[in-house]
Amino acid sequence: MTPVKSDIEIARAAAKRPIAEVGARLGIGVDDLIPYGHDKAKVSRDFIAGLGARPDGKLILVTAINPTPAGEGKTTTTVGLGDGLSRIGMKAAICIREASLGPCFGMKGGAAGGGFAQVVPMEEMNLHFTGDFHAITAAHNLLAAMIDNHVYWGNALGIDTRRIVWRRVMDMNDRALREMVVGLGGAANGFARETGFDITVASEVMAILCLAADLDDLEARLGRIVVGYTRDRQPVTCAEIGAAGAMTVLLRDALQPNLVQTLENTPAFVHGGPFANIAHGCNSLIATKTALKLADYVVTEAGFGADLGAEKFVDIKCRKGGIAPSVVVLVATVRALKMNGGVAREALGAEGVAAVRAGCANLGRHIENLRGFGVPVVVAINHFTGDTEAEIEALVDHAAELGIEAVLCTHWAEGGAGTEVLAHRVATLAQAKNDGFTLLYPDEMPLFQKIECIAKRIYRAGAVTADKSVRAQLDAWETAGHGGLPICVAKTQYSFSTDPAARGAPEGHVVHVREVRLSAGAGFVVAICGDIMTMPGLPSEPAALSIGLDAAGQVEGLF
Repeated sequence: MTPVKSDIEIARAAAKRPIAEVGARLGIGVDDLIPYGHDKAKVSRDFIAGLGARPDGKLILVTAINPTPAGEGKTTTTVGLGDGLSRIGMKAAICIREASLGPCFGMKGGAAGGGFAQVVPMEEMNLHFTGDFHAITAAHNLLAAMIDNHVYWGNALGIDTRRIVWRRVMDMNDRALREMVVGLGGAANGFARETGFDITVASEVMAILCLAADLDDLEARLGRIVVGYTRDRQPVTCAEIGAAGAMTVLLRDALQPNLVQTLENTPAFVHGGPFANIAHGCNSLIATKTALKLADYVVTEAGFGADLGAEKFVDIKCRKGGIAPSVVVLVATVRALKMNGGVAREALGAEGVAAVRAGCANLGRHIENLRGFGVPVVVAINHFTGDTEAEIEALVDHAAELGIEAVLCTHWAEGGAGTEVLAHRVATLAQAKNDGFTLLYPDEMPLFQKIECIAKRIYRAGAVTADKSVRAQLDAWETAGHGGLPICVAKTQYSFSTDPAARGAPEGHVVHVREVRLSAGAGFVVAICGDIMTMPGLPSEPAALSIGLDAAGQVEGLF
């Protein structure tokens, strides 16, 4: 039996083309690329600014059932579908998020796809790449430093140090930094206060960069960040601190999208990486809109399952960017459906047709929700070698009962060749006339009603509860002019409910909103439901234990 190559071995053997050739496939000239070596580049802002009059291509959204430890392969499917569209003669491009160092060295691993459906250069993408995350970290922490400096030098704005809400960030998992006290050591070090660190992908600066239209919009959004409150509860903004201009300088190059390629040389824009819980979990709007001007088909993805990722993609990214998907691809695996049907992870190797049928309740719920957005849906079955024909047939039959086609995809093992059937189906659906796209709720709906709308229509909650202080805060934000903002719900990705153990398709549960946060710069209100961490910790055996350099100085252990 031929040993299976690791993702990094496959990526290292890729026949990459010079990045100028990749750009040329989309009509990007050499002078419009800012190269970072021979295989990656940024697309210049002047080139992007000149694309406005061009028509848009078709946007394909890849989402998934609720994630399980068995794996779903959403990014792998996104890459495989992009390659499949290229193989059938379509001018295609891919748009995905950048990888955070935290998951790379923690438990989840990288974010470049897998097997023979990867974006390369895999090592650079999963490490420092073009420095975007470092720029975001620096800009975020510059603001934090300027807040404490403002207080130290007299506090002219009257900031209540107990109500500074702007924490610091770093792009690594480190539970020891979640809660801390700064300013110790005497008067020279400022005022002692409680604060902490979040991971960089949870920064509002990250969300802002991924929603900003250009540098002017970026600076305006940064200026609207609420960093804290005065003693009489009046908000203090980044603009009042005076940091927006300097932050924009640090982010100037980071705002330009990154262009790389797949193993099969399909152009790929890899840009931005907001958390799919505390933020909207999509790649940058500027990268997606640029790709739509350059390609006939643009395949992108949304974080976590469709209850979080697809809903936020529609109600935040599409709402803010004036875009709409032509087709939604819902990724499912037999293994994940068996877990949703009650099978333990260690028992997934045994055939379980009944468990697949039971787990299809989760698939069906997502299909119902996605249809509510008025967009055609097709299911992509991400094939694993242990899947049996009877299990696959059960999945296909269930989708068919709902009027949805489920297509078996073997892109992990075969690359774009394994998604040609899916690519043909997606192209057909995308070309059909469809004017039914709709948002879940209107801008003018009150904030708490928006939360209820998401919880009841998408999560199938029976009730939504919140303390008086939460409701009062939402009322205050509406009075201050923030009532038209969309909602970004932060909850577990593993379930429709706020209980990560409640797999399948729970309904009638209670969603309790324990906290709300205003992301005035990004332009949404975060509703925190359940236990959500904005600074993850490392597992008992982090991936970092297996990562190192071999005798030739090449990276080993990344996945």
